[in-house]
Amino acid sequence: MDKVILDYHENIVPYDRDELVHKLSQALKTKRFEHVQRVEQMAIKLARLNGVDEELASIAGLVHDYAKQRPDEDFINTIKQYQLDPDLLNYGNAIWHGYVGWILIKNELGINNIDVLEAVKYHTIGAPYMSKLAQVIYMADYIETGRDFPGVEEARQITFDNLANGVAYQTFNTLNYLINKHAAVYPKTIDTFNAWVPNAAIYRKD
Repeated sequence: MDKVILDYHENIVPYDRDELVHKLSQALKTKRFEHVQRVEQMAIKLARLNGVDEELASIAGLVHDYAKQRPDEDFINTIKQYQLDPDLLNYGNAIWHGYVGWILIKNELGINNIDVLEAVKYHTIGAPYMSKLAQVIYMADYIETGRDFPGVEEARQITFDNLANGVAYQTFNTLNYLINKHAAVYPKTIDTFNAWVPNAAIYRKD
């Protein structure tokens, strides 16, 4: 996949792409930094396929894991300070870095665009309603070119053909994975499943 470097013109971030990439390089370890750049590229590709603003996709793809390597205390303090659902305290970074991390992105990176922040918020657990941008980031994170889990090629093809089917595919398989691991499932993940999977074209029997 040829790399696409966008010039930012929409004032979504108060600086250019190079500075945003630099800030991310300071916040993330090398492997995570490389991952967010691959997610950006996949997000731009999916944006082009689905009529989504490419600059929004680029920014959301880059920042989606900004908070991934922050200490737990940062999330716990944010949950308490902003009086978020106290049940979040029973989970961990896998949930927090998106569902809470968007607040850190807003405050520290100066990004106020609601579409970008919601795409970050929902990129791991999804939501019953997700904008096209949120769907793009949800799937770009799942199928970026560095992913090599069993079924990823099928996931890519489904997503390239139909973004909503990709969302259903990921949601079904992620929940199935957690159940098979006997892992705790954050309740809002169930809400995402109920909204996207039962009526998805790839799962309907009619």
